[in-house]
Amino acid sequence: VAEILKDRPSWFRDCRAVDVINVLSTGNGGTIELLYMQLYAPTTLAPARDFWLLRYTSVLEDGSLVVCERSLNNTQNGPNMPPAANFVRAEMLPSGYLIRPCEGGGSIIHIVDHMDLEPWSVPEVLRPLYESSTLLAQKTTMAALRHLRQISQEISQPNVTGWGRRPAALRALSQKLSKGFNEAVNGFTDEGWSMLESDGADDITLLVNSSPGKMMGINLSYSNGFPSVGTAVLCAKASMLLQNVPPAILLRFLREHRSEWADNGIDAYSAAAIKAGPCSLPMSRGGSFGGQVILPLAHTIEHEEFMEVIKLENMGHYRDDMIMPGDIFLLQLCSGVDENAVGSCAELIFAPIDASFSDDALIIPSGFRIIPLDSGTDASSPSRTLDLASTLEVGTAGNQTTGDRSGRCGNSKSVMTIAFQFVYEIHLQENIAAMARQYVRSIIASVQRVALALSPSNFGSHAGFQSPPGSPEAQTLARWICQSY
Repeated sequence: VAEILKDRPSWFRDCRAVDVINVLSTGNGGTIELLYMQLYAPTTLAPARDFWLLRYTSVLEDGSLVVCERSLNNTQNGPNMPPAANFVRAEMLPSGYLIRPCEGGGSIIHIVDHMDLEPWSVPEVLRPLYESSTLLAQKTTMAALRHLRQISQEISQPNVTGWGRRPAALRALSQKLSKGFNEAVNGFTDEGWSMLESDGADDITLLVNSSPGKMMGINLSYSNGFPSVGTAVLCAKASMLLQNVPPAILLRFLREHRSEWADNGIDAYSAAAIKAGPCSLPMSRGGSFGGQVILPLAHTIEHEEFMEVIKLENMGHYRDDMIMPGDIFLLQLCSGVDENAVGSCAELIFAPIDASFSDDALIIPSGFRIIPLDSGTDASSPSRTLDLASTLEVGTAGNQTTGDRSGRCGNSKSVMTIAFQFVYEIHLQENIAAMARQYVRSIIASVQRVALALSPSNFGSHAGFQSPPGSPEAQTLARWICQSY
């Protein structure tokens, strides 16, 4: 259990890397480690965070195992880690894990997470993300406990898990999707990303990556008679503020109604590009959209995260500058669709895949992340902690908390981050950049339109409005009817 918890990148999606710089043994059989840890930034609006940590692991007399961690920022004459480019140094206050063995097997786990993420350095509207203990609990504390439960169930009941016969392989795929999306949102220079000049409006940031590490698995091909000098990835990203729309409802709508925001021509281009065949530039082809079929692939115990394959039927593939009809497959990771979850962030991340679906397939993810900004949920009584803990009771339905409807109230704010990646041949960079800018702007416009339609405020300014139960489509339809009336 301790080894799993210490391997943070395996369960903490925001953790980019943990490097063990030094290991020392203590007289009582414990170990002291010096760690350098990097966390991804959740949005494009503030830099990422890093930590310089001391970790002490020891076994107590009663057989309990204790892991303590804290920052080394202010130590006199101690070892230090110079500041890194693109990162703001944050502080971990005394935190850690106490793992107590139970009679008859199993263990009881206590987790303490206590961080100072330097909220002063981010724009004021984002500060709740860096000050909210609810968000910290969801992203780290709860994530660790859920991961342990998932693994223990896979070991004890291998036939019952939602991750099929190859849970480790599927989990690795979901981590690959998540990591690829986080890398795109953050665009670190040490991964090979460099920024393109803006076209005057600064709403969309464009980054280019032509580093071979990123491009592993893409064959160089000849296209349109040009010898291909190399293949690169372009990322278009943006963050926007949303008001009065619950993240879970908006995300469900985006998942279930892809045709409302996606361009089928660009989906076809992306699918063809990862196959490394010659690609022409995507053209928008309205009206030729086939059906969307969602094929479930895997889900965690509490269904707070699931993976699926999206099949877009009868879409055009690009081949030798001709559009060939065929199906397109996307691997999709979805989390945070439970409206009743406290402070959880909703994500929809997808990447085109080949129908062969091999383990080492290239995954270039794009997607959406919506994080609630309401720190008001933290102001309640200490029972909030009990609520969070009680969500892990075996057999509970998701992360529901009693009497909490903060996600549905009519004056909520959230921040949405969008990142889309495109594989292209370097000589097409200008065209692809223009296309990506235009595409992401059109997606933002679509999201704003949908968010407005889904916003409870469309029913008038009645403060106590509760969104009715039912599917997002039914709600949208009802609102549109009311609006037009």
